[in-house]
Amino acid sequence: MSEVINNREYRQKVLKELIMELHDGKPFDEVKSKFERIFSGVSAKEISELEQALIMEGMPVTEVQRLCDVHAAMFKGSIEEIHRPTDPKDIPGHPVNTFFNENRAIEKLLDKIRKEMEDFKHNDSKENALKLVTLFNELWDIDKHYSRKENLIFPYLEKYGITAPPKVMWGVDDEIRDLIKENKKMLLNYNGEKDEIISKIEETINKVAEMIFKEENILFPMTVDTFTEDEWIKIMQESDEIGYCLVEPIARWVPERVNVVKEEKEDIQNGYIKFETGFLSTTELSNILNTLPFDITFIDKDDVVKYFSQGKERIFARTKAVIGRKVQNCHPPASVHIVEKMLSDFKSGKKDHEDFWIRMGNLYVYIRYFAVRDEKGEYLGTLEVTQNIKPIKELEGEKRLLSE
Repeated sequence: MSEVINNREYRQKVLKELIMELHDGKPFDEVKSKFERIFSGVSAKEISELEQALIMEGMPVTEVQRLCDVHAAMFKGSIEEIHRPTDPKDIPGHPVNTFFNENRAIEKLLDKIRKEMEDFKHNDSKENALKLVTLFNELWDIDKHYSRKENLIFPYLEKYGITAPPKVMWGVDDEIRDLIKENKKMLLNYNGEKDEIISKIEETINKVAEMIFKEENILFPMTVDTFTEDEWIKIMQESDEIGYCLVEPIARWVPERVNVVKEEKEDIQNGYIKFETGFLSTTELSNILNTLPFDITFIDKDDVVKYFSQGKERIFARTKAVIGRKVQNCHPPASVHIVEKMLSDFKSGKKDHEDFWIRMGNLYVYIRYFAVRDEKGEYLGTLEVTQNIKPIKELEGEKRLLSE
């Protein structure tokens, strides 16, 4: 473990040195060669984490941004494609699928700009200049693509503590926006400075193409590994308000859900449920559960979320969208293995409960999981009980009388 830590510290030190070399004007190819030698085989995610650590230490985002093109160039030949049976980029209507489809449309538009640029090189007429202006007007639609990324994707990354990549990428997005505006202005006011305009157009095309690569090989794999299905649903629902770039979503994504509404014979008569020790109306039962001084969530024997209470002050937010979902899909991929291990122990009978406690701001949260079994000991599901125990820990002495 210490070797891994030391290697990480070494890589962060080298990363800082490379950024400063770029700042001091060292040739791109030299820095890229050194980067490839040291960071070959290192995941894009770790490099993003190292960049984030440098920003946390106080290095300006603009300096870290200098390295972005370097590792993007290296990853073009070294990032291994992650094969998933249900890769979001292949699911019609999924936000990632829409981003990828927009990128394909942007690439086609870049090809048109390249073609018109070649015509402009040979004939810099006002007519050809205006054709380029029209294409850059179309390219401005990219603002919607970047706005959805910045306002819907980045906030969730920041929620998970991933702050450096969004800051760096947002900075490049703004550079691209400025370049598009500059191109249009120069073409509309064309006065014979052909070489300068060609150079600006080429710079814009290259930056947009590089951003497409960074999104598809660094950003989106990171989001797919981090976000829950519910978070993607919210992103999809809020995307319409911002709008889409060049193409619309090809479908409305509807995630598969387990139907938990089954027609079963139960002892329910006139809205009452009969228990072994009494009976309650469904209204009474619902409100009793919501009045408990802790939150409860129940998943059945197939790991499907069946119920959660709705107390006045839930510690962890729940939405009705989780009902019918596999509990594994409600957790970030990085923690799913912990959930799986605990459920496996419950199902096998190895354990009957598991406890965790964490500090969250002013709260001291006690999280308990209980295997629910029938009278024969058969596993029925798992009950999660969450409570802020800070007030309990602070109790002292005795209280025997009612407060006035």
